[in-house]
Amino acid sequence: MNATSPSIPEPPVLRVAVIEQNGTAPRRCVPCVIGINLDFSTERLESYCFSSWKPIVFDALLVAAAVEFCDRIKKRPALGWGRQIELRVPVHDRAHWSSEPVLESLTDALNFLTGDCWRISFTARKTAEDPPGQSPLPIPPNVQAVIPFSEGMDSRAVAGLVSRELGTRLARVRLGPKTVNQSAGTAGRQPFTSVPYRVVTGRSNGETSARSRGFKFATVSAVAAYLVGAREIIVPESGQGALGSALVAVGHAYEDYRNHPLFTDRMAKYIKALFGVDVRFRFPRLWYTKGQTLAAYAESAGAQAPVDAWSCWQQSRQVSVDKHKRQCGICAACMLRRLSVHAAGLSEAKETYVWEDLGAPTFELGAAKGFNKITRALRQYAIAGTLHLDHLANLRASALHKASLRKAATLLSRSQQVPADDAESKLNGLLAEHEREWQNFVGSLGPRSFVADWIAAAA
Repeated sequence: MNATSPSIPEPPVLRVAVIEQNGTAPRRCVPCVIGINLDFSTERLESYCFSSWKPIVFDALLVAAAVEFCDRIKKRPALGWGRQIELRVPVHDRAHWSSEPVLESLTDALNFLTGDCWRISFTARKTAEDPPGQSPLPIPPNVQAVIPFSEGMDSRAVAGLVSRELGTRLARVRLGPKTVNQSAGTAGRQPFTSVPYRVVTGRSNGETSARSRGFKFATVSAVAAYLVGAREIIVPESGQGALGSALVAVGHAYEDYRNHPLFTDRMAKYIKALFGVDVRFRFPRLWYTKGQTLAAYAESAGAQAPVDAWSCWQQSRQVSVDKHKRQCGICAACMLRRLSVHAAGLSEAKETYVWEDLGAPTFELGAAKGFNKITRALRQYAIAGTLHLDHLANLRASALHKASLRKAATLLSRSQQVPADDAESKLNGLLAEHEREWQNFVGSLGPRSFVADWIAAAA
């Protein structure tokens, strides 16, 4: 190495041991206690309990929760991205979890998704996990596919579109933190009403990139598919969300594969090794923009698209106006939402957002009156969200990206089992539509818009 080159620091190391209550973590390991740090709700677990208690299901959810714990407590380095994470988890069947097919597919999925180096080992449970107390739920009949279902627009729109095809053969798997559709009586109970656990780190300054969320939601969906015998998991993400974050990386950050077919391909191998079943992740809107998906749903349903859905990444305490929670309107998720609503020819009230007016001449003037929490961080979020969509709109015209786009199309052709030329054509079509929608949206904001100024300054 050149003597004048700056040295690259070693990735930070994190060692975590998941332990049962009253257990002891090995020396130099951060303890992660089942029931305290990984808090499983009996009520929520009951919505995953069918004809019999399956310890492997609990262990799969425990691994997902432990991965989230590790991801959140160790901040990424200021220089570089990856971390070395060593994780020990107690399971009911140590031999199966330690087998080469399970361990290798699990590690491969996590390394690819997060950009970290994971080393996972398993120990035998000292005490078997007690099954949920209530009687099991009946298995829903003839379920062909499950769909992770959140408060987002894509989730609700694609669930509506696919429901027209599958009807009752589609099962929704709630990804929100709150239990829904549960009544006091057994007759009213429904399956998969929420993620059945919460992760408590006890730290307020942890990592916020949340790449492990892809593993969490894929695991919860896979568990649901396994329990009902479904062989498909519908991924509701449209093309910009599934592919855009990997095509346009931000700064030194590792590509975001949380909703990408190359990640779900790895998850399918893990699911096969763990549960012994073949489950396919299907992307019905992969080659379409979010705007096209919303328009298709609105046309199909004969109604307005789900504009009451939630998209924003910000916490409510940061984006409340007169003590009422709003979506910020300027993070990447909100900007994509606003672009898509415009592209679909739909509308929503300006009071949906803190930043009511994107056509204002300055960032500050665009915010709602009375909002006094305009911070540097919010401004940086807004600039990053705007430039991400703008860079994605300019990919096709960039000579620098031709090779990377061709490579991406080749990898997608293998994943989606379509000819390479077809995948390249579809990817170019998606990017062309995004470019058209973005130009129309920015144009609609007017020449004095602070959004247009940011784009011009970055050109």
